[in-house]
Amino acid sequence: MPGQCPVPGVIIWEETMTDFTNSTRRGLLRGAAALAGASLLPQLAWAADYPSRPLTMIVPWGAGGGTDATARMISALLERKLGQPVNVVNRTGGAGVVGHSAIATAPADGYTLGVVTVEIAMMHHMGLTELTSANYTPLGLMNADSPAVTVSSDAGFADIGALTEAVKASEPGTFKASGTGQGGIWHLALVGWLKSLGLAADHVTWVPSEGSAPAMQDLIAGGIDIVTVSLAETKAMVDAGRAVNLALMSTERASSHPDLPTLTEGGGSNFALATWRGIAGPRDLPPEIGSTIATALSEIAVDPEFTEFMASRGFNISYVEPEAHGQMMQDADAQMADAMTAAGLIQG
Repeated sequence: MPGQCPVPGVIIWEETMTDFTNSTRRGLLRGAAALAGASLLPQLAWAADYPSRPLTMIVPWGAGGGTDATARMISALLERKLGQPVNVVNRTGGAGVVGHSAIATAPADGYTLGVVTVEIAMMHHMGLTELTSANYTPLGLMNADSPAVTVSSDAGFADIGALTEAVKASEPGTFKASGTGQGGIWHLALVGWLKSLGLAADHVTWVPSEGSAPAMQDLIAGGIDIVTVSLAETKAMVDAGRAVNLALMSTERASSHPDLPTLTEGGGSNFALATWRGIAGPRDLPPEIGSTIATALSEIAVDPEFTEFMASRGFNISYVEPEAHGQMMQDADAQMADAMTAAGLIQG
């Protein structure tokens, strides 16, 4: 009768191998273990030698934008930390699907990384892709910016409380808002705020725009009443005295705007949301390699060159280590599903 040897895949025929001694068995086992260990040596050496060649940083959005600028600064500093060039490649298209797919499907060897943005918590709900945060190895959140509730300087609202009461007392469609296209992150910010006030998702009419700049122009021209975009995107008009930020949709005040209250503080709402940028690799990135990158990113987050760059752009630094970064992406997915359901944007 055959017997199963402890070495996987090897069967010992006990009836015909009566002289197969215990010492021989032990020798076979030791040999198999040695072979198995030897097969791991190239991988361990490869990980210890990481990185030994240039890296690629994929950006799912176009050159010149905030995500691209942030990625290029991080990549330049990552080069110094790792001692290898980090080449930024913009892979645009499909509302972020193309670039995010390129990150997820790259070899899990640490030589292709990418900037994963809040859209990964949105795209699959819209039926654009099957990708979720589970397709990535999170390496560190680097930035998160919450939207402000912004009105024109002549709108007559002294604070967020006054605007909130006016919106709640108004007939549906009285107020109009903008900041991005239909279903974009800033639209969902408005929906979440309205939902937290017990109002319908369309109580304030959303006017789609090609981005924050045209929305701010429309605001000061009187075409809309409210804009929900990041503080950085309101800066020019606010500095010019033509617009006013009334509150921030965040759990805490922004370090760049310490006098600006949160919704909770001034508007009777505990709603908070942020658009964010984190560095990630494909799923199943080797732990040793992930640790090397994560350590470098944690150092970059407090590097004066990075902090000064982000401050000059009006971007908030929100570094979060890998494990918390992964949890944050999961939480964002649930939050986006809730807001998109309220807005009637869920597909499939």
